[in-house]
Amino acid sequence: MGDQGEDRDWQAVLRARDGAAVPTGSLGELFAPVLAPAAAGDGCRVIGRLCQTLDGRIATASGSSQWIGGPGDIRHTHRLRALCHGVIVGAGTVAADDPRLTTREVAGPDPMRIVLDARARLPVTHRVFNGGPPTLLVVAADAPAGAMHGDARVLRLAGSGAIDIPALLRVLAAEGLTRLFVEGGGVTVSRFLAEGCLDRLHVTVAPVLLGSGIPAFTLPQAGRIEDGLRTSFRVFPMEPDILLDIPLDRARPKVCR
Repeated sequence: MGDQGEDRDWQAVLRARDGAAVPTGSLGELFAPVLAPAAAGDGCRVIGRLCQTLDGRIATASGSSQWIGGPGDIRHTHRLRALCHGVIVGAGTVAADDPRLTTREVAGPDPMRIVLDARARLPVTHRVFNGGPPTLLVVAADAPAGAMHGDARVLRLAGSGAIDIPALLRVLAAEGLTRLFVEGGGVTVSRFLAEGCLDRLHVTVAPVLLGSGIPAFTLPQAGRIEDGLRTSFRVFPMEPDILLDIPLDRARPKVCR
């Protein structure tokens, strides 16, 4: 498909974000499940996303991850941001990458930026807290934080330590943020998976072998193959990578139950 044809198809997908019919064609086929109505009781539609090497690594041991995927992977990430009301990242991703979490590579609106930092340890100097689209910093109830963190509004959730993911989804839905993109990192995506809070999972696999590094998923140790989660998937070419579109429908690995 040429660039003009792809841009035209993407504009049709963007219109579907606001209620138009999802178009036919490869982009419509890929993004139709993202735009589907929420089926879970919390009212949210939650899409997880990771880019990994052939051997399942999302970064080197030192944390370097730029760039495992090619230009198509970057464009796909920005498209998911544009289709969702909120993009969620963990504190580790902000500390390592200092992302802006905008849609600057594609047409489409910027999402609300939602940063999970239970102990409020991230400094205010990160770009996500300074200008740009609205940001929500989610902390535990006993975290040392005020009502604002730079330009970010602070949301306190009951409990201490880790963020209560199901409670977070209910709060976000009450604020009208019902289509959510969990962009990373691996620990954050794994937590949503372990809690049974992912409707869909997009995994880009790049033709790279590292042999070491940070794993894509971190879950409790499984003693048997059946303790994991066996899924189906659809494959979409995204040269030079491939994209796996995986329906989860809030399923949890047995080892996490």
